[in-house]
Amino acid sequence: MEYRRLGRSGVKVSLLSLGSWVTFGPQIDDDAALVTMQEAYDAGVNFFDNAESYAGGESERIMGLALKRLGWARHSYLVSTKVFWGIHGGVNTRNTLNRKYLLNAIDGSLERLGLDFVDLLYCHRADPNTPIEETVWAMSDIVASGRALYWGTSEWTADEIRAAWEIAERHHLRKPVMEQPQYNLLHRGKVEFEYLRLYDDTGLGLTTWSPLASGLLTGKYLDGVPDGSRGALPGYEWMRGMLTAAEANEKVRRLKPVADDLGCSLAQLAIAWCARNPRVSSVITGASRIEQLRENLETLDVLALLDDEVLSRIETATA
Repeated sequence: MEYRRLGRSGVKVSLLSLGSWVTFGPQIDDDAALVTMQEAYDAGVNFFDNAESYAGGESERIMGLALKRLGWARHSYLVSTKVFWGIHGGVNTRNTLNRKYLLNAIDGSLERLGLDFVDLLYCHRADPNTPIEETVWAMSDIVASGRALYWGTSEWTADEIRAAWEIAERHHLRKPVMEQPQYNLLHRGKVEFEYLRLYDDTGLGLTTWSPLASGLLTGKYLDGVPDGSRGALPGYEWMRGMLTAAEANEKVRRLKPVADDLGCSLAQLAIAWCARNPRVSSVITGASRIEQLRENLETLDVLALLDDEVLSRIETATA
């Protein structure tokens, strides 16, 4: 396993990490989550990603139970969670980053995870109705309290991230360290263009999500939505149009010969392509079966095969 610094921070995260979105709760239960996490940990994964809203808090509970049962040394792994969407009804508890919500949300997450602190805490989206200054002060106070070690953002614009960073700089507060954007062969704008100036100006680190575009880049949706797939899950109907889009799937068909020539799967090719970007600290992967996890982890062997010729073929296939 390769480990990369999270932006300019001193902490290092595994290049491949394990996320729980969709899988923990909707697809795998307590026992399966434990086995999956142990397999990842044994392979060198030290970063496990979660969010308050995943499965309405159930994902955090499942991960917390697994951590308790596994009994790993706390210094040997990092856990993240994300806050914004909320899981409780009420005017101050959903789709917000106000101070009241944030200070309550971190306590709820820690209780479900069974932890004294999370290593990484993200603002899951930006909140146009709360002043960024209020959010920055609250997140800085959470870090100062020891309930999180680093804070960052997810799917914020470059302008919003810069505004938060400059507020923290001006008031000598804890600055946002990392961003969690979607990044894959079909979604490249934020990472490769919008954030370009932030890497050098603020030291922004990236933990990217959806390297497989919710499974589309595995090729499993070339002929429709198969039973048992993410796109067939109740509550995820909104994904189906994206997963079966003709233009996107045609790009996947063009990528297949590239993967075949390298002797790897489409999934491994897509994950390796994300990991080859030096701006990416960690690529968050997910798995509903242990076989998927093992396939994802073997991606590390594919990285060295992505030479200029292969990358050029990938660009042509996805143009």
